[in-house]
This record gives sequence, structure tokens and C-alpha cells, in this order.
Amino acid sequence: MNRRGQRSSLIAGGVVLTAALIAVAWFAWLPEHRPRLRAGERYGIDVSNHQGDIDWRRVAGDNIRFAYIKASEGGDFTDARFAGNWKAVADAGIERGAYHFFTLCTSGEAQARHFLSVVPKDSDALPPAVDLELAGNCSRRPGNADVQRELARFLELVEEATGQRLLLYVGDDFERRYPVRSSLDRPIWHPRFLRRPNVDGWDVWQVMGFAHIDGIEGEVDLDIARARG
Repeated sequence: MNRRGQRSSLIAGGVVLTAALIAVAWFAWLPEHRPRLRAGERYGIDVSNHQGDIDWRRVAGDNIRFAYIKASEGGDFTDARFAGNWKAVADAGIERGAYHFFTLCTSGEAQARHFLSVVPKDSDALPPAVDLELAGNCSRRPGNADVQRELARFLELVEEATGQRLLLYVGDDFERRYPVRSSLDRPIWHPRFLRRPNVDGWDVWQVMGFAHIDGIEGEVDLDIARARG
């Protein structure tokens, strides 16, 4: 091999090695990263059965101040770990809220009644949240007017029962097909990877889904909430 070829190979090898080192550093740094809090903000997480057994006292010791816990999905699915997590979060001194995954294949009324049957009444709980995503949803794609009507019915029933305005977690895929962030006029739980939301009026920001938190095996969603008012 001539010198020019050797030099090109060395440069190419160096580029590959550098890229590999950057990737390793990135994936080592990312799960531990927490954006700096601003005035009135606090760290939190959202969990479901997927996280398995959680040591909530260790979670509290890792500066996690609130947790949203999956309660239900559709008209008949109840998260297997909801009841245990609901109690353990309160025992650990962490603020708690429940969320429901809204499916496009079941009426809003049936979903609201199921959610309310699963979540205990608690005047100190955070506002309930509804998870609106196409990923993981059923295969049906009703028209926008139908979805807006069923979702409005869900909100009406849950808000009447709890006395709180619901928090809307709206995935970008859902918003593109069924724009609800502005039309429903509710507090927003906004997913945006690492970067602060570029929309007005958000209450909770989902920072990423790869966080490492004491007391939880594996990855979990990291959130930041800011004070309402």
C-alpha cells in the first residue's frame, strides 16, 4: 500500500474510532442527564407495569418529587401494578397522579367510567392525565370529529367526577392527525427530547424515555413540571 493509501486508512480509522467514542460517551451521559430546573420546577417520572417492582423511597431520595402512574387503557384494561404503585408513591412522600391511555376503538364514556372505577378518589392527587398517542393504539382511525367528540366526553365525565381539569399528554403523531392541543384548551404534558418545549402553556415536559433513577431497574421517562398559576 502506498503512503497516500496508508494515510487515508489511518484517517478513516481515526474517524470511526472518534465516532465510536462519542457514541459511547453520549449513551453513558444521556440516562444520567437532567436539565437544570428553573424557578418553580421539579423533577418527576411516569411509570407503568413495564418498570416492574419500584423502590419508591429510593426514587424519592433521587430528587423525584412527582410521579404519574398508568391506571388504565381503553374500556377494560387495568395496569397490573397501579394499585401497588399508587399506595407506595404516597407512602414515600411523592406527589402522585394517574393517567389513562385513550384508545380510538372504545367510546369516551366507557373509557371514562373504567378509569374512574380504577383510580381511588384523592383530593390531594395531581390532575388526572390522558395519554393520546397513535403508537400502540388500535388500528382504527376514525374521523377527526368523531375523535374530538369521544375525547370531549371522556374529559367531561372525568373532570366532573374529580373536580380537576385533565392534563393532556399529546404525542406528535396524534397531534398531526387529530389536532387537540389548542382546540381542547387543557394543560399540556409535552414530549420533547432534551429540548424545552417551544409551545406556550405547558405544565409538564417529558424530557426523555431513557433516564436512570435510583430504585428503578432499567429506563424510565423523566419529566419536569412547573408550578401552575
